[in-house]
Amino acid sequence: MPPKKDTGTNTGNTTATGAGRRDKTGRTSRTRGATGTDRRRTLRREVPSTVGLLADAGDFAAMREYRSFTFDRHDDYSDYLRHVDGLLRSLAAQGIHTTVALFDPEEYADYCADHGLDPDTAEARTRFTAELAGSSAGLPYAGQSIDELVPLLVDEAVRQATWEYATGLLAEVGTCADCGEDIGQASFARAAAALERLLAGAGPGHHHLVCSVPTEAEQLVAVLHAESGETPEAAPRIKGKEGLDFVTVLAAGLALGGPGGLVLRSTTEGFRDRVHGWRLDRGRLTVLSAAAVFNAYCTDADTGEPVAPEPGVEYCPGYEVDGPGPHR
Repeated sequence: MPPKKDTGTNTGNTTATGAGRRDKTGRTSRTRGATGTDRRRTLRREVPSTVGLLADAGDFAAMREYRSFTFDRHDDYSDYLRHVDGLLRSLAAQGIHTTVALFDPEEYADYCADHGLDPDTAEARTRFTAELAGSSAGLPYAGQSIDELVPLLVDEAVRQATWEYATGLLAEVGTCADCGEDIGQASFARAAAALERLLAGAGPGHHHLVCSVPTEAEQLVAVLHAESGETPEAAPRIKGKEGLDFVTVLAAGLALGGPGGLVLRSTTEGFRDRVHGWRLDRGRLTVLSAAAVFNAYCTDADTGEPVAPEPGVEYCPGYEVDGPGPHR
């Protein structure tokens, strides 16, 4: 989020100090006679930047309460996004690697209170943005339009929060009263093995899995995309951190022993799409019948009204993927 009268970025403090220009052979050497300005510009291109982005008009309005904030009551959220988009493009044009992270006004206010900072200063905003640089919820800027970037950042923040909450649940579930085994660790191992069996049983193609686990505080949802080749020995290709997120949420469902569900949709060239389903029940991942999968897919989740089946889709029963029963 751009503070007043500056670029709105936080720059790192580690650079490659031997930077120079390339000679005719393509080798890099120190440039004799280069001015201090030339060298600083060269070094600047090797220092990463972080931009804090306000997610919506409400967050933007909250930051406008600070007098030192660049934008005032005459500006709206679309103006802000346009300027941030220009900033990101400018940094990219300079060859500067930039990470974009969500700037949350409430977290910012708490941060300033905890560190004794005046929140109505560009310095405080810059320092908070520097903290965001270490957050795994940030995304590298790769030329995305600002309209594409905002929802991507929101999704990444939700993903990170879901993983952290599920991890906390696994850490707190305790040990088995009979054998003393850590239930969270055992559930994670079972979930990882179940994912392997899920993808092995799905065969070649593109696979889309969704695991949903209701908890007292919130609904945990993990989504995974995987590509499986024709050769069974080859490991499926899973996008980014989705494998860890999926296993963690599934493990939380197994450890808690409550309700939940898992759906797998497979797309293979030359075949109809196939949908399989499972439910979480008392710490077990049990198969759903083809009829149950059909009913789940063809029922509106909000109204309970029936929905027409999707053409070109085959509703199939689940198959066995869970290992031995849970410890208690």
